[in-house]
Amino acid sequence: MKNSIKIVMLFLISIIVVSCKKEEKSPSYHKGEMTILTDESFKSVTEALAEGYMINYPETKIKVVTKKEDLGFLDLLNDKARIVVMSRDLSPEEIKTYEEQVDLKFLPARFAADAVVFVVPKDSPKESISMKEIEQGMQSDKKEFIFDGVNSSNLNFVAQKLKKQPKDLKFSIISGNKNIIEELNKYPDKIGVIGLNTFSRPYDKESEELRNMVKILPVESNGRLYTTDFENLRKMNYPFTRILYFLTNEGNFNIANGFIRYSCTQLGQMIVQKEGLQPYNLYRREVQMR
Repeated sequence: MKNSIKIVMLFLISIIVVSCKKEEKSPSYHKGEMTILTDESFKSVTEALAEGYMINYPETKIKVVTKKEDLGFLDLLNDKARIVVMSRDLSPEEIKTYEEQVDLKFLPARFAADAVVFVVPKDSPKESISMKEIEQGMQSDKKEFIFDGVNSSNLNFVAQKLKKQPKDLKFSIISGNKNIIEELNKYPDKIGVIGLNTFSRPYDKESEELRNMVKILPVESNGRLYTTDFENLRKMNYPFTRILYFLTNEGNFNIANGFIRYSCTQLGQMIVQKEGLQPYNLYRREVQMR
């Protein structure tokens, strides 16, 4: 009899232990830790969304780590990261590799319209730049365009827009978007190429200081000049408008997919707008008059 009781007790304990282990491993979007990989060019909006998520879900801890866009994508494929921020379009081969290695359908979660902008020192006589100038300049030995490095989102996007490979373009390098702005006065004959989100926050002191150091050149395309105002970003009239999106290798509804859903809801999109970027998902604002 005693042995029977012991066997029953051991059986019940084993069931409890197994169920506890299953509970510990079950997906949770509102607790746990995660690292997001993002190119430096859109680090600000990524950090703002991460902070918003952690405020809403205090048991989550999200760390934002900067990494060149291409390298971040490779880390995702190799399961070294759960989520990355991307801007360029993936090639059919890259999409195929993603679907095979991650074993998920390629479903980019688009959340913001950003832009690559061309800047010159504030006292520069240059007032605009044409698509033709950009294309010719990127083939010139003068290397008049300054990018923040190889494998960066800015270089990748410009190359894609010009239908070229980055290795086929000629350019100078200063590491970091902010460093380009701060050092551009040393190179009056050069044009800096940076991400808009570097200084797009309208009421941020640091962003304001950076904006005051340079002049953003409108881009001429098909006889018209386009600036990076909200309307041109929303309609994608500005030639170097780019759509930011999340990619994940998480197959269940854990913290990565929870964060993606949050970023694409109205609350997340309000954060995107406060960052000075165009929200990808537009929500109607209804006001009732009484």
